[in-house]
Amino acid sequence: MNDSGSLTADQTASGRTGFVDRAVLARALPFALFMLVLAIRGELPQPLSLWLYAVQAGLAALVLAYFWREYSELRVARPSWQPQACAAGLLLGVLVFVLWIYLDFAPLNLGVSVAVAPPMLDGVPDWRWIALRLAGAALVVPVMEELFWRSFVMRWLESRHFLQVQPLAVSLRSLLVAALVFGLEHHLWFAGLLAGLVYAWLYRRFGLWTAIFSHAVTNLSLGLWVWHSGQWQFW
Repeated sequence: MNDSGSLTADQTASGRTGFVDRAVLARALPFALFMLVLAIRGELPQPLSLWLYAVQAGLAALVLAYFWREYSELRVARPSWQPQACAAGLLLGVLVFVLWIYLDFAPLNLGVSVAVAPPMLDGVPDWRWIALRLAGAALVVPVMEELFWRSFVMRWLESRHFLQVQPLAVSLRSLLVAALVFGLEHHLWFAGLLAGLVYAWLYRRFGLWTAIFSHAVTNLSLGLWVWHSGQWQFW
């Protein structure tokens, strides 16, 4: 096993198709289920839709836990947790958060985002809902999206046998396509594109855990700012 979590030639020689299929499923299914529940939420009455986020994030977390042994790229400890990597992840995560809230204007977004008020408890936002949103955004989404967009999609665009692709071997074309589609997944598509480029650089430079950590810093910072400022349209 090399530092990218890819397979050696001997390992890929046996059971190649079956293993790659399971590898794709492990990285794509949590994201697919998360997006499916998101689509369902959009068709439900607002109070039920708000609380359904717990199902959305919880389901993704359960699938991630089920496939956890498949994520060889997450078993690589170095250099993801070295001081330089942690500092880069922290600083760039905060930078992406700042860009996110200041790039919300046309044509850098996909139209006006309507703020949806959170459930209220004694006249203030329900802390239980806030806690669920923060936990999902900071703990589940970064793992799910970095496994899907960076570890899978970015390398899969380079080769269908993506586990054999070193992050540094990914072409600029594959990197940009993955970052652009990642951006278009979000209302703030341009900020999403920049975020995708930042997380891709961290993945290539330090490893997937650093990209996950930086993504978590961004999401947690955004969530706390939304809670404090009441700018619910960012959630």
